[in-house]
Amino acid sequence: MDMKLLATGLLALSISASSANAADLSCKLAFEMHGWSAIYKTATGTGTVTCNNGSSVKVALESKGLGLTAGKSSIDAGKGSFAGVTNIQDVFGQYAAANASAGAVKSSEAQVLTKGEVSLALSGTGRGWDIGVAISDFAIKPIGK
Repeated sequence: MDMKLLATGLLALSISASSANAADLSCKLAFEMHGWSAIYKTATGTGTVTCNNGSSVKVALESKGLGLTAGKSSIDAGKGSFAGVTNIQDVFGQYAAANASAGAVKSSEAQVLTKGEVSLALSGTGRGWDIGVAISDFAIKPIGK
C-alpha cells in the first residue's frame, strides 16, 4: 500500500472527525433576569454559559423590545440550550425574538431565539405579572471583556 495515499486518507479522516466534533459542541445557559414593560419592554440579567468541551464564561444578558405589553417580572432559575455552536464565542451577540406572554404571581415562559446559524431555546419560571405581545432583541455579552 502506498504510504502517501494512506497518510492522505488518515489526514482527511482526521479533518472530517475534528469538523464533526466542532459541530457537535453543546452549550447550556443558566441565568437570572429581572425586568418590566409598559409598551417598551426591558430586562437585564446575568448567567453562565457552559459547553461540553469544558469551556465556560460568565455573561451579561439584556432584552429590549416594543409591543403591547405591561408588567413586571423576574426569572430566578432560567435555562437555555444552544444549537449550531462550533465555538463558545458563537453564543455572543444579538438574537431576534417574538413572544406572547401572560402570567400572574408565578409564571413560566419558553422562547426560541435566533442569530444566524445559532439558535437558543430559553425556559424559566419566575415571579411577577405580565401580559402582552412584543418583538424584542436579546443580547449576550461576556462579562469582563
